[in-house]
Amino acid sequence: MQFILKLLKTIIDTVGSLCSIIMLLMVLNVFYDVISRYFFNDVNIGMQELEWHLFAAMFMFGIGYTLKEDGHVRVDIFYDNMSAHSQAIINLLGSVFFALPITVLILYFGWDYTHEAFQMGEGSPDPGGLPHRWIVRAIIPASSIFLLLCILYVILNNISLLSKPSSRQQGQSS
Repeated sequence: MQFILKLLKTIIDTVGSLCSIIMLLMVLNVFYDVISRYFFNDVNIGMQELEWHLFAAMFMFGIGYTLKEDGHVRVDIFYDNMSAHSQAIINLLGSVFFALPITVLILYFGWDYTHEAFQMGEGSPDPGGLPHRWIVRAIIPASSIFLLLCILYVILNNISLLSKPSSRQQGQSS
């Protein structure tokens, strides 16, 4: 199981690093857009659309990375005071009963949403906009698949924590 955890961690961390690069590209894009608009009175619709495409990718893939890093918001006033064993149980149950089902639903409907845009050859309705809308729509199922990997990592990691004798002893002593 440790090999699988290490492999998943490597994949997730790599995508997390790519999210950082996407964020940098988005900042550069916004900087270019602001400079061209306010100093040269030039508006580029394609660059403006690229901003929200980059934001969508960064945000959607960042969800999984944040899950792996245990960075999502929760009621930490209770969670932080629990034993590592109790925290692992909450993370495990939350992943299986909340994160997993909604991710599968988003993947299911996101796939059709993307496929429909691809079949129609949907592009931006604005002149000068980006031509292939299915690319940004593909972020939904692609990030859902990535999130499934992240959920698998969280599940396996918490099972590993629960199966350690020290984790069980801490849980019993608390």
